[in-house]
Amino acid sequence: MKNTTIYLLICMSALFMGSCNNAGKKAKDQAAVKSEEPAQTIKTPAFDPASLPQDPVFELKTTEGTMTIRLYSDTPLHRDNFVKLASERFYDNILFHRVIEGFMIQCGDPLSRNADPGQRLGSGGPGYTIPAEFVPELVHKKGAIAAARTADSVNPEKASSGSQFYIVHNETACRQLDGNYTVFGEVIEGLDIIDKIATTETGPADRPVKDIRIISILPVL
Repeated sequence: MKNTTIYLLICMSALFMGSCNNAGKKAKDQAAVKSEEPAQTIKTPAFDPASLPQDPVFELKTTEGTMTIRLYSDTPLHRDNFVKLASERFYDNILFHRVIEGFMIQCGDPLSRNADPGQRLGSGGPGYTIPAEFVPELVHKKGAIAAARTADSVNPEKASSGSQFYIVHNETACRQLDGNYTVFGEVIEGLDIIDKIATTETGPADRPVKDIRIISILPVL
């Protein structure tokens, strides 16, 4: 009986040691895998949002030329969100993914940054929406900047996309959108760049055949 007890203790000890060794090996293996994961890149902000005036002005540089835009203090939620995203370089290298001549040009989908040719776009965003800010005096004139959004059927409050926006090409065609889509800024220089982008050749889903990108959005101080 004594010999049997000693034998069982020896077996249990061996199993325990084996378990510890396996756990240690597993921990080392996990550490090795973790160490092989690429470190997350931390981007330095492009500018300090707190340094900007109430109606900030930006240079919106594209592959087709540069537009100067001004954001409205009358729509502070949209202004502050745009400024935040621009400071984080969110828009850098994003496509104008939907272009309709005689209507508007649209961008702001982060999925477009590395999109394949012909890939359908327009569903991407930062993961949140912005409450509508309708101001009667802010209308869809040529060069007006307004927030895109999903349809009324799924968005009765008309909340704006967290990042997608469009720029009016033809105010006559777009005035029907007044009071339905939040206008939060305007192009004050470079209206010809809107014309240039709007008249580019497009394919399925109104996506330009040749990629047209935002290079950067930086404040004019």
